[in-house]
Amino acid sequence: MRWWRVWVGSALFAMARRGWPLHGRLRWLFLGAFLLLVFLLFTYLLECTPPADSTQALTGLGSEPYGKDYYQAVLQEQEERHLNRAASLKRQIAQLKQELQDMSEKLKALQGKRELEGHAEGREQEPADLLEYLHSQIDKAEVNGGARLPSEYALVPFESFTGTKVYQLEMGLTRHPEEKPVRKDRRDELTEVIEAGLDVINNPNEGDGQEEDGMTVQKPVYTENDFIEGLYRTERDKGTLYELFFGKEGSTDFQHVTLFRPFGPLMKVASRSVDTAGTIINIIVPLSGRTETFQQFLINFRDVCIDQDRLVHLTVVYFGQEGLAEVKASLESMFSKENFSNYTLVPVNEEFSRGRGLDIGAHAWMKDDVLMFFCDVDIYFTPEFLNTCRLNTAPNKRVFYPVVFSLYNPAIVYGNLELAPPIEQQLIHKKDAGFWRDFGFGMTCQYRSDFLNIGGFDLEVKGWGVEDVHLYRKYLRSDLIVTRTPVSGLFHLWHEKQCADELTPEQYRMCIQSKAMNEASHSHLGMLVFRHEIESHLRKQAFKTKSKTEE
Repeated sequence: MRWWRVWVGSALFAMARRGWPLHGRLRWLFLGAFLLLVFLLFTYLLECTPPADSTQALTGLGSEPYGKDYYQAVLQEQEERHLNRAASLKRQIAQLKQELQDMSEKLKALQGKRELEGHAEGREQEPADLLEYLHSQIDKAEVNGGARLPSEYALVPFESFTGTKVYQLEMGLTRHPEEKPVRKDRRDELTEVIEAGLDVINNPNEGDGQEEDGMTVQKPVYTENDFIEGLYRTERDKGTLYELFFGKEGSTDFQHVTLFRPFGPLMKVASRSVDTAGTIINIIVPLSGRTETFQQFLINFRDVCIDQDRLVHLTVVYFGQEGLAEVKASLESMFSKENFSNYTLVPVNEEFSRGRGLDIGAHAWMKDDVLMFFCDVDIYFTPEFLNTCRLNTAPNKRVFYPVVFSLYNPAIVYGNLELAPPIEQQLIHKKDAGFWRDFGFGMTCQYRSDFLNIGGFDLEVKGWGVEDVHLYRKYLRSDLIVTRTPVSGLFHLWHEKQCADELTPEQYRMCIQSKAMNEASHSHLGMLVFRHEIESHLRKQAFKTKSKTEE
């Protein structure tokens, strides 16, 4: 190890004796030799010096160090992995290219169609933007994936259907859970959807055919008879999603088709200013007897119409002589105190008929056209409702059929109290307090001119109920817009119903149904039906408690 030191020392000594005559020539030679020696020394140290901790050396099977074969195997495995990954990426790229090509072809076809329509209609279309919007709607509608919802109430449920029935989940109190026959507009919609699903199955796009061992599988042809069932739901800000299932009889192979009908973006249709300052409402009330209920009606009329609105006229059509003097005195007394003279009392010496009374009240108005509100004596309304009545009607254009909230029997609803609360405190929209009377069409706002032009009521109908439906159907079959919606400011106060024997079987059945539904909620009626079981249970519990106390 010291030989290199001796050599270096000798060289330096010789150079010193000669006085550095060869200094310039030997300087570079010495430097190169020195660097060579340093490299050799470094190599020697790497080869001869043992590892700091031999226990940390890599070991293989049998606690032997990994050899060359092991690292070659590792490199080969890594190479195969990268090759497989590259092959997978190539397949994905090819698939995306195919999808892009298919989408481009569809876009070109759509663009060509839009251009033809644009030439015909004289306006430009933007199919690329439209297609992008439609795909964004699909992504938002949980077509390809789920969405995180805050609670179970945020989920919009589906309705299911077959070729002949629709099973509806969101139904009113009088609607059936199964719709059969299916309403024509809905039947046409679902028929169109089924036909579109069949077109998707029987005419797949190129590249959609299944292949086995390099051979394309011939798919069977499906027809409407192969439709099994479907689901659909509509979200107001997205569109309607359809899930269709087809299958051959006796086969376990089914076809599942997903279709989506996206809603378009919001667009302005019309904007107008409505001035209700001079719109008078003629409130027409047919009446026979029930003078105490009429007193309550006049209190509501005074609070709302006289004290707040004042742009109203009250027309009372009274049938019979019994109670007529009392009704007349009540009108004169209240309106003289309030300095209000916009009322008309029309006595009719006939048998009571609601349609006949409303028709007489409409013809009793001798001035220009007027907005009429057909009202019953047991109706309670608010000032907000009067504005709603004005805003949702227009002569020769629109009539308004509000859905009234009907209150249940307060003796049942507030049975745990000695006295029911005042009427003003009963006006709440709760399940156990009342229900939306979606089967009633008696309360309506319409202009007198529309009522006369449509032909008014069918005066051949006597008694209760059917005349309202007939008038409603007339408007539905006309060119007028019929607006029907629940209204928060309109209440039907409970009163005991009397179904007269003189009614026709159809009228009597409708009257009994209305009477049954007008009493209480399902839960309250259930408590009444099972009250004997409840009382028996309470007696048994009281007996057990008494026995334990005596022991």
